[in-house]
Amino acid sequence: MAGPFGVMTALVTPMTPDGALDLPAWSRLCRRQVEAGVHGLVVAGTTGESPTLDADEREALLRAALAEAGPSTHVCMGVGTNDTRSTVQNVKLALAQGAHSGLLVLPYYNKPTPAGLRAHVAAAAAVGLPLIVYHVPGRTGQRLTPALLAELCRIPGVVGCKEATGDLIYGQDFMAALGAASCATLSGDDFTWMPLLSVGGAGVISVLSNVAPRRTVAVWNAWQRGDVAAARAEHAALYALVGWLFSESNPVPCKMALAAMGLCSPVLRMPLMAGSAPPAGLLDGME
Repeated sequence: MAGPFGVMTALVTPMTPDGALDLPAWSRLCRRQVEAGVHGLVVAGTTGESPTLDADEREALLRAALAEAGPSTHVCMGVGTNDTRSTVQNVKLALAQGAHSGLLVLPYYNKPTPAGLRAHVAAAAAVGLPLIVYHVPGRTGQRLTPALLAELCRIPGVVGCKEATGDLIYGQDFMAALGAASCATLSGDDFTWMPLLSVGGAGVISVLSNVAPRRTVAVWNAWQRGDVAAARAEHAALYALVGWLFSESNPVPCKMALAAMGLCSPVLRMPLMAGSAPPAGLLDGME
């Protein structure tokens, strides 16, 4: 399985009114993504409310995503926690069920030292599942130096980095520190991913593509064929939606948008709560 590259959708996790997994809706969401041509499905990431999912739920979501993905769509499962033991267990689960990679958010809240970060990533990578290291200071409380992040991404078994500072200078400094290492740099921010492509980025792990998968893929396809003007125009046309999707804590607006489109319920697990409905006209033409 090739990857990670291109448009990888950080999928929401649909819930029933009583807060259980809505697996039929989940399968429909996965199928919609695959039919739109996305390159990857990310299961149980932050957008999927991963802190509220137990192991059985992660397994059920992963199984269903793999069933819908077919032979050409990369399936990645969120595996990271702030506890190395539970992270390793998540990696083992993902590997056993056939995931193509694991999304390893760096430990949040407990603020490990560089030595602890190295040991954490190495322990997760030792399981044998290819990993995408996820650097998101807004959620972990730690903004690593580009050199340290590059060091973590050179650990054997790491194949990608989701870089979510939203800082294009940081992204370039990271890629410079990474050098020739075989590690794909994926934007973790829909508002920076096309600029990051221009300096060597490999794609995006996207919230936007939940709502507009075909149009997000259109940005990638235009860029790949060298039609920068078309890529820029499509990116600009989606920019207002991107801004709204991050107007409240992700994934609240994204679920509200999908609910407005009739694709899933607006139910989130506490402590997240339903948010504002999309502004009139914002979702027109989104596919």
